[in-house]
Amino acid sequence: MVLKIFFPTCCNTADSGLLIGRWIPGQDSAVVLAVIHYPFIPGQVKKYLSETQNQSQVDLAVLGSWSLPKDGQEGMDSFLKDLSTIFPNSRWLQLSREIGKRGFACQVVHNRITPPDPAQGGTDKKDQIIFIHYDQRKVMLSQLHPIHEESPGEESSELRAVFHTVAQSGPLFLLDRYDEGPLKLTHWQSEGREASIVVELSKQASVPLCIVLTWLVSLWQCGIRILNIWPVQFISSKMSTCVQTAYRTNHFQTVFSTKKATSHMEFMRKANIFVSFLVDMSLGLLLVSWLYRENHISQLANTLVKLSLYRFFLYHIHLWISYIRLMSPFIEMILWYVGLSACLGLTFALSVLSDIVALLTFHIYCFYVYGARLYCLKVYGLSSLWRLFCGKKWNVLRQRVDSCSYDLDQLFIGTLLFTILLFLLPTTALYYLVFTLLRLVVVMFQGVIHLAIDLINSFPLFAMGLRLCRSYRLAEGVKFRVLCEEPGTPLHLMMEINPLKCSSVLQRYRTPTYSCYPRDSWVDLCKKLFMGELIYPWKHKTTKTD
Repeated sequence: MVLKIFFPTCCNTADSGLLIGRWIPGQDSAVVLAVIHYPFIPGQVKKYLSETQNQSQVDLAVLGSWSLPKDGQEGMDSFLKDLSTIFPNSRWLQLSREIGKRGFACQVVHNRITPPDPAQGGTDKKDQIIFIHYDQRKVMLSQLHPIHEESPGEESSELRAVFHTVAQSGPLFLLDRYDEGPLKLTHWQSEGREASIVVELSKQASVPLCIVLTWLVSLWQCGIRILNIWPVQFISSKMSTCVQTAYRTNHFQTVFSTKKATSHMEFMRKANIFVSFLVDMSLGLLLVSWLYRENHISQLANTLVKLSLYRFFLYHIHLWISYIRLMSPFIEMILWYVGLSACLGLTFALSVLSDIVALLTFHIYCFYVYGARLYCLKVYGLSSLWRLFCGKKWNVLRQRVDSCSYDLDQLFIGTLLFTILLFLLPTTALYYLVFTLLRLVVVMFQGVIHLAIDLINSFPLFAMGLRLCRSYRLAEGVKFRVLCEEPGTPLHLMMEINPLKCSSVLQRYRTPTYSCYPRDSWVDLCKKLFMGELIYPWKHKTTKTD
C-alpha cells in the first residue's frame, strides 16, 4: 500500500519536534500542517490542539515526530519515538533528515495497542511512502475549481480534502515565533503573520461605513419607488439611464451589506462588483475632466444640432427643425449638467448618451414606422391578391390556405388593385429601404453603447486581476514533478498549482447583468426586414443572466 505524506516546504528545515496534521478520512494519506519544536510539555500540546480543533473544525492530531539532528541533541530520535505512547495513533510517523541531503528518511511505527483506524488507513503491511511537497501559503490562499459543495455524508476527493484541510487550519497558523507562549511552531507564517496597517484600518472602518451607506441606499430606494407607478414605469423601462440606476442600486445593496460573505463565490461577486464600480467611477471622472476642458461641451452641442437635421418627409422635418431651433439655446446647458452624471461612473454617462441619441433620432424612428407600415401593407396586399389569381384564400379560422372560387367582378377589382400596388411598390420600397438603414444605424450605435455598459458592469475585474497577478489563488488542478529520488529514501514529488484558464474565469465569475440581447435570430430578423415588420433588435432582459 502506498502512503502519501503531504509535507509543507516551509518545514523542510524546521527544528526537531512533533508533526501536527490530519489523516485524510477514507484515504491512505496524511497532511502535515506544522511542526511543534522541542522542548514542549505534552499536556500543553494536547490542550493547544483541542482549542485549535474547536476553532478550525479540523480533526488535528499528532502524526509523528520530525528530527533534524543538531549539536547537543543526541538521543532525540529515541525520545520522540517514545512519545507515541502519549499521543496514541494506529501509526506513528518518524521523519528525519540529514544535513546536506534533500530526501527524508521515514519509518512508520505501527501501534499494536491501538486498533487500526480506517480514517488513517492503518494496516499491518509495510507501506511504500511518497512525499508530496506543497507550498503551504499558496494552497492556503487557493480555491480549487470546480467549486464543489459537499453534501452531508459525501466523501470528497483526496486532493480536494488536502486543500480543504489547509484552508480550514487558519487558527493553527496564527502562532508565530514572536508570540510569548510555551509552544513554538514552524509553518508558513511562523516568521511573522502577513498583515497591512492599511488593510486592518480599512477592515475596522468598513463596518460603520457600510452601515451608513446601506442607510443612504435605503433612502435612495424610497425615493425611486415613484418609478414603479405605471406611466413612469413604462417610460423608465425604455430609458437606459433608469435601467442603469436600478442596476447600480442593486449593486450597492450587495457591496455595502454588513453581512460577511459566507462562500467563495459570494466573496468573489462582492469583490468583482466593488472593483467594477471603482473602475467605472474612475473612467467617468476622466470623461468629466475631458468634457469640461477646452470648451468641449459647446463643440459637442453644435455637433449634435447639426447631425440631428435630415431632409426627409418635409412636413416632419419642418416641425423637427422648429423643435431643434427652440432647443438649441438650451442644449449646451443641458449637456453641461448631463455631463456631471459621469461623476457617477462611465456607465451612467453612456446610458445618458444612449437616451440622448434616442431623443435626437426620434424623427428617424417615426419615418421608419411610416415606411415600414406602408411597405408591409403593400407586401401583404400583393400576396393576398396573388392568392386570388390562383383561386385560393387564407382561412383565418384554420390558419391555412384553402381553395376558393371567385366571380368576374372580384377578379377585375383584384387585378386593378394588384396593378396599383405593384407599380407603387418600388417607390415605397425605396423609402422603406432608406429609413430602415437609418434606423439600423441608430440601433447598432445604441447596441454598441449597451454592450460597452454591459462589459463594464459584468466583467470580473477582481477575478481576472487575481488570475494575472496571483494565478495560484484560482486553481484548476495540480501537477507533480520529481523533486528528489535518492537511493534508500522515499520518492519526493513537488505539487504545483495549475491556474484556472482565463476563459473559465470569465465564464464562472462574470457578474449577472440586465444586458441587452438580440430579440430574434438573424434569419428571423432578415425575414422581418423583407416583410416590412417592425424590428426592435435590442431589448433589456427582465431577469438576471449568468
